[in-house]
Amino acid sequence: MKSVLAFVMAGGKGERLMPLTRDRAKPSVPFGGIYRIIDFTLSNCINSGIRKIHVLTQYKSMSLVRHLLSGWNLFNSELGEYIDIIHPQQRIDEHWYQGTADSVYQNLYAVEMEKPDFVLILAGDHVYKMNYAKMIDFHVKRQADLTVGIIRMPKEKAPGVGVAELDEENRILKFLEKPAAGTGFPVRGEEIFASMGIYLFNRRVLEEELTRDAGSASHHDFGKDILPSAIGNGRQVFAFALEDKAGEPAYWRDVGTVDAYYESNMDLTHVTPIFNLYDQDWPIRTYLEQYPPAKFVWDGTQDAHRVGHALNSLVANGCIISGSSVRSSILSSNVRVNSFAEVTESILLEGVQVGRYAKIRRSIVDKDVKIPPWTVIGFNPEEDRRRFHVTPSGITVVAKGTEIA
Repeated sequence: MKSVLAFVMAGGKGERLMPLTRDRAKPSVPFGGIYRIIDFTLSNCINSGIRKIHVLTQYKSMSLVRHLLSGWNLFNSELGEYIDIIHPQQRIDEHWYQGTADSVYQNLYAVEMEKPDFVLILAGDHVYKMNYAKMIDFHVKRQADLTVGIIRMPKEKAPGVGVAELDEENRILKFLEKPAAGTGFPVRGEEIFASMGIYLFNRRVLEEELTRDAGSASHHDFGKDILPSAIGNGRQVFAFALEDKAGEPAYWRDVGTVDAYYESNMDLTHVTPIFNLYDQDWPIRTYLEQYPPAKFVWDGTQDAHRVGHALNSLVANGCIISGSSVRSSILSSNVRVNSFAEVTESILLEGVQVGRYAKIRRSIVDKDVKIPPWTVIGFNPEEDRRRFHVTPSGITVVAKGTEIA
């Protein structure tokens, strides 16, 4: 895998994930109690043997950069390994990155310096497990110029993804980025072949396509411009499907909306979640601050209603559940839930403090928010909308820095 160079796109605003992305880039949003979203893509790289990685940042990158420097400084430069954080540098002109393709075009010098055989373009804001080595083997065997990671989805999802039309050999004949409903996009039965935002290029092909695109009036986006252009230019473009051992679509989530983010987290609290964080054959790496173990106090011997317990929940280090009830929830590090409080089907990010007798249900509470005693959140959508953000499905989001009277 020494001949592979990876670029991770980590500069997006994540506007549909507001207010969780108000102060941080989407790839640095916490997920699953102790992780950041970008950890899943980077762990895929490490587990696949890819150790030459450029992370391209732009929007509110401070939290992301701090996380990468603290938790991902594990590469040996003497062996040619690295993870570089590349900020926008206006190397080409006075513009910042104009799109995903432009962000790589403005950093082609990094490709020229390394001269890899293959360049792997990855999104830093998706949750999934994938062995990129298998995709590279597929690419080489098909003698492809460009291979796109795809996953089968119900056709109703088409307006939110890129859709590919394939022949019997998995060659991509046509590609439409986020086609509108009823526009005749490619369908096979009740399913579509959706792009995962993963692109594997032969180096020369990437350089030629990006240079051609830079001189055109386009969106400078891989899905909207580069992929259709490569197909139109007669390139050998193939699709590599992410599937499980049974040949079914494997787990892949674009947690691009608050509702999708919430549902993906809640799945982790199930007895047998679809996405397994405990897979020792495919470890997910992250940075963990030095907190003491989680603690559960009070057993109800003196007060039957004062029992500290958590059921069907993920509880990170540093948490104290003091005579309170936590059910089907995810608690990030250093969260305290005080006596007689109830937390149900909720996500509490790092440093949240829940006061006595407070009740929280179907909510996301961002970092360091203090919930006063007797506060009720997630039971009355109309009341919550006066104070917080409420999603279309009724999930209440308490933004970072919110002061609750």
